[in-house]
Amino acid sequence: MARVLVAMSGGVDSAVAAELLIAQGHDVTGVHLRLADVPDGEQVPGHGCCGLDDAQDARRTAQVLGIPFYVWDLTDIFAREVQAPFAAEYAAGRTPNPCVTCNERVKYAALLDRALALGFDAIATGHHARLERDGLPVIEPGPGVRLLRAHDAAKDQSYVLHMASPRQLAATLLPVGELTKATVRERAQAAGLRVATKPDSYDVCFIPDGDTPAWLAREVGERPGPIVDVDGTHLGTHRGVWGVTVGQRRGLGLDHHERRFVVDVDATSDTVVVGPRSALACAWVDVEAPTWTVAAPQDGAAVRLQLRAHGATIAAHVDVRDDAGVRFVLDEPAYGVALGQAAVAYDPSDRVCLGGGRITGAHRPARLPVLSGAAR
Repeated sequence: MARVLVAMSGGVDSAVAAELLIAQGHDVTGVHLRLADVPDGEQVPGHGCCGLDDAQDARRTAQVLGIPFYVWDLTDIFAREVQAPFAAEYAAGRTPNPCVTCNERVKYAALLDRALALGFDAIATGHHARLERDGLPVIEPGPGVRLLRAHDAAKDQSYVLHMASPRQLAATLLPVGELTKATVRERAQAAGLRVATKPDSYDVCFIPDGDTPAWLAREVGERPGPIVDVDGTHLGTHRGVWGVTVGQRRGLGLDHHERRFVVDVDATSDTVVVGPRSALACAWVDVEAPTWTVAAPQDGAAVRLQLRAHGATIAAHVDVRDDAGVRFVLDEPAYGVALGQAAVAYDPSDRVCLGGGRITGAHRPARLPVLSGAAR
């Protein structure tokens, strides 16, 4: 069995991940990552995953399970690699996913490397996703694993782990991916863990009150600009391009006889373009420097493509542009595709996560320009 470092957020999933690994005979150590430096007065109990209550819950869980426990302060890394890019991306008119960035730059680039340097064989998290080797669930670290969707489809988090390389997956364990959420809570209850009934957190951890526009206004500053229709008609004014995202309909403050959606965000001119839903139709998306959990798919390969964290997949084909980029040509139009979000490819069965990357370009109807984060 292996020496495993379990990232314990203070929630029920990571608690049961540790409990399962102990039951499997692994030598388990728990670590709570202090990531977001949120002032005590701004913390909201039950929101985020980095508050004092979460650290205390993780420590109590470790005590009940009888395992060593540590707190690692990664606030400097988190601020530099997650929070600063989050604000910068919104200011540039893109829509980042901070959980993807955190997994890539903190939980793998920092946590895993540090764990291996300290002599651990693997890290484990409470993510709802599965690892499989030779058709069997992975309970030991080792090469030749595939990243699969979780057993509980409603809780699947493989999308936010798509950036893991084969080397990183070989040193990762995802124990709860084989369980439903209900079973996770039942197991926590049976083990006497207080977090058994703790609610899940859905907020950005460094914005525990959930008010992302207010946080961005403080970080980036207000930068008003026009809201124009696709025909050029001026319809209103926004506080800053960071306050909107492609596909958004509500909160625009527009008085228009037809529903209008955000269809483009141009940070160079601080212009937000709105239009009918038909103007959101997207025929392809570009990804620069994609990463793959397995061998890169061949040119023309059929895949299922997921374009947002909780969205359904759509059929697409791979168009390899060059060594550094790939275009996913969609078999049917997608709506509300935002630059900066992740495009994640799955095999045709929609079961195996192949990898992907951040969307850097997206096709729009002929009346709108091709959007490109690099060419704005």
